[in-house]
Amino acid sequence: MTVTPAPHGAAGTRIADDLRLSILSGEYEPGARIRQEELADRHGASRLPVREALRVLEGEGLVTLVANTGAWVSRLSLAECEEMYQIRERIEPLLLRYNVPLLTEGEIDELDRLATAMEATDDLEEFIGLDREFHLSSYAVAETSVLGDTVLQLWNRTQHYRRAFMRVRGSDDRSVHYEHHLLVSALRRRDAEDAERVLTGHIRRTRLELARHPEVFSD
Repeated sequence: MTVTPAPHGAAGTRIADDLRLSILSGEYEPGARIRQEELADRHGASRLPVREALRVLEGEGLVTLVANTGAWVSRLSLAECEEMYQIRERIEPLLLRYNVPLLTEGEIDELDRLATAMEATDDLEEFIGLDREFHLSSYAVAETSVLGDTVLQLWNRTQHYRRAFMRVRGSDDRSVHYEHHLLVSALRRRDAEDAERVLTGHIRRTRLELARHPEVFSD
């Protein structure tokens, strides 16, 4: 049986995409109230696609809905963020392993370019964008039924806290750049074991450093 999408489906997707980008870019802080009427006015839409968009983002962990009350940008405690990083330490290297034999030389060249660009910039937002593109691009080739979506959701849910942490610590950390270049080198050699090892340490170091800055999680 063919199911015809509801007329508001495309609008709901568009609103969800726009709101997701606004949350990930830091336009909305964790705990910020999301006013449905403002979203509807901004997109020239009714409340129905707005509610649909909010449910989508609730499923991704970016929005918290409270019945008969409203919607807020989800926030994490230090313990919750640390748990997510512990999960990332274990599953992202596996996702990378799936991609190692599939990445083309051109795609690895692009990762090398991104690593060099990160090293050259002193703009925090540019660094965060390049870093996200670098890691997610290295995971993008292999087709997975669960793993890829899970990793993306974890990245999205921890994005704000990584940005806040980088504001405190700064992006000029030579070890971060060194690890990016080590990762590119392992990918060029198609050395999945070494790539996993470098990535595991890379994520773990960020987790441990985040734990040293509990102020990132305060109101």
